[in-house]
Amino acid sequence: MSTSYDKFPYVPVDEDARLCLRGWAAIAERLKAAGQQGSVLCIECYPGLFESEVVEALTAYIRPAVVIRAQDALRPPEEIESIVRPFLTDDPVFGLMNDLRLQDLFDPALVAELRRQVQSQTTSVTLVVGTGAYFIAPQSHLLVYADLARWEIQQRQRRNEITNFGAANLSDPPSLKYKRGFFIDWRAADQLKQQLLNRIDFLLDTNTLGDPKMITGDQFRRGLDLASQRPFRVVPFFDPGPWGGDWMMNKFDLPGDRPNYAWGFDCVPEENSLLLGFGDVRVEIPAIDAVFRRPKELLGAFVHSRFGAEFPIRFDFLDTMNGGNLSLQVHPLTSYIRQHFGMSYTQDESYYMLDAGPDASVFLGLKEGIDCKHMVADLRSAQEGEHSFPAEEYVNRWPARKHDHFLIPAGTIHCSARNSVVLEISATPYIFTFKLWDWGRMGLDGRPRPIHLEHGIANIQWDRTTEWVRRNLVNQIQTVEHGPCWREERTGLHSLEFIETRRHWFTGPVPHETNGSVHVLNLVEGEAAVVESPTNAFDPWIVHYGESFIVPAAVERYTIRPLDSGAQCATMRASVRESNAG
Repeated sequence: MSTSYDKFPYVPVDEDARLCLRGWAAIAERLKAAGQQGSVLCIECYPGLFESEVVEALTAYIRPAVVIRAQDALRPPEEIESIVRPFLTDDPVFGLMNDLRLQDLFDPALVAELRRQVQSQTTSVTLVVGTGAYFIAPQSHLLVYADLARWEIQQRQRRNEITNFGAANLSDPPSLKYKRGFFIDWRAADQLKQQLLNRIDFLLDTNTLGDPKMITGDQFRRGLDLASQRPFRVVPFFDPGPWGGDWMMNKFDLPGDRPNYAWGFDCVPEENSLLLGFGDVRVEIPAIDAVFRRPKELLGAFVHSRFGAEFPIRFDFLDTMNGGNLSLQVHPLTSYIRQHFGMSYTQDESYYMLDAGPDASVFLGLKEGIDCKHMVADLRSAQEGEHSFPAEEYVNRWPARKHDHFLIPAGTIHCSARNSVVLEISATPYIFTFKLWDWGRMGLDGRPRPIHLEHGIANIQWDRTTEWVRRNLVNQIQTVEHGPCWREERTGLHSLEFIETRRHWFTGPVPHETNGSVHVLNLVEGEAAVVESPTNAFDPWIVHYGESFIVPAAVERYTIRPLDSGAQCATMRASVRESNAG
């Protein structure tokens, strides 16, 4: 099957490309025009941004009387380290969720001194720039938010171009920079961003060095509002891994300069970008901005009341076609993740087989009658490098075919084997995966991948054995409704999990209702389909095979039909169960 998979989807905001200013000269001219004598221009920056580019460009074009860098008010690096260390822990992957604020990393006396400098300037422009600039100039005449996508931050970390906020860690491995970003930088910066969303005068897109773009705050907010009222897609990204395959490379026409593609992050708003379209120009922002702006409209009232301004459903691809097995792993129970990591919910998930080779399989659950102590001893011995772990002596290996669905509530040992393409449908806190065995291989960086044996052993549910798994987790599919040209099937997830999944097979229009919960869908069969509003609330919208898309709760009613009349299509749809507490 060929595909027209769109790697750069966007939300159309306006047909006039002139509404988006491009290049530092045009941006500076607009900011100068919006200012006044004695004005204070505050550029609040997301961590990871190249602040020097912003300072040099705006200084050259605007020629402010004074330039104040927010970083000059930071606490000393060693003091910052003592503040963040308890939340980072000594683990190479996991830290503690926390409520640390950006302002906690600033010296109050230095902030006060810089504020006095700002207030003393009355005759010319004062430029205040950096992460935390808002603390220096909370009453600025113009507030610009310079935003940056999470994926671009990760690329800069991997190229050793940036440190973490307030840290002197340029030479740290990218994995440690990501960890610190996940537990410290991004959480704290997002907290401030949420406070400023309704106050921003201009939004600055700084994702591409030397090619900045700027829109007004009103245009930025309008784009986010539009996303909360219609179906949309976030910008996917793809990454190699030690077990990666070649299915996505071939199917989605990805660049061939990688050793493989293991992950396809197709709908993870905490990580993906959102493109706002102005004519033929695209402004890139973090997709989570849409959740921050309209959480109730996007998520639904009961989902928002439970999760706050977080997107709880994740769709991604795991590609092992002509690759290898994923690591044998288990996810923490809710009580465990809350007690040990401060997270309120865990990564319940499922594997939906988007494609499968003749020998595809899934490791899932334990075999009947195994000796738990022997299994633990073998895991420990394998971890010490004494021998390989004999996985098939302890863990069930189920044959897998295209469109099979395997349910994986937290605490269930599992992994996808080689020669398959999994649409992973899960709750969002995906960083909390406890690897038990990684088949004795190295990561792409040539280093052993972290194994979390003690955490994993503490969470394995030893009673989830063959027959229980067969009755509860393998292809629990039942038809729940049908129409003249469609059939709706309940495919899971397990009653222990808060996500509900439904598959629809259709050759004509099939009706959907959000019922107060955000929907995430993927076209798992068929070339293309059309998403429409029965009340014309949004324009008809085409999705292609393999594309994941979001339908906000506020949409309420919508239909999906094949683009080509009579063609066989299928979607997988996930939502949050209102009656299940998880």
